[in-house]
Amino acid sequence: MNVLAKILLSLLLFATAGWAAAADQLVAVDGPLGPRLDIGKGGQCVEDPKFMRSNHMRLIIHQRDETVRKGIRGSKYSLTNCVDCHASKVNHSVLGSNQNFCQGCHTYAAVKIDCFECHSSKPREFRKASNLAVENLK
Repeated sequence: MNVLAKILLSLLLFATAGWAAAADQLVAVDGPLGPRLDIGKGGQCVEDPKFMRSNHMRLIIHQRDETVRKGIRGSKYSLTNCVDCHASKVNHSVLGSNQNFCQGCHTYAAVKIDCFECHSSKPREFRKASNLAVENLK
């Protein structure tokens, strides 16, 4: 390894270590080069995390079809349940920065996220508080 490569590697490791120390609450996804995310409540997911990384969109689309076409709501694969569990502890949303759960992974994978053009990116408990605040302003 030449001297320039060693210097660049050292700088990269130093910068990464400093960033990691400032973001203790973040979880590395897909190893050290993957996104570091605020996973919200975390804990046991409805499926294995590796499975969810590959298949979450299929599950969400299937649930969308069940809800829209058949009126079936409240399954374990509902987008609302995902948001309730994975909203950031900092801004209570899955959007807002590349450390937020949905936005961070979609940015990392260079995939457009359009779910939240219609759906709320905040958990139910924080949507209710926001709606009450807006109602009190009227």
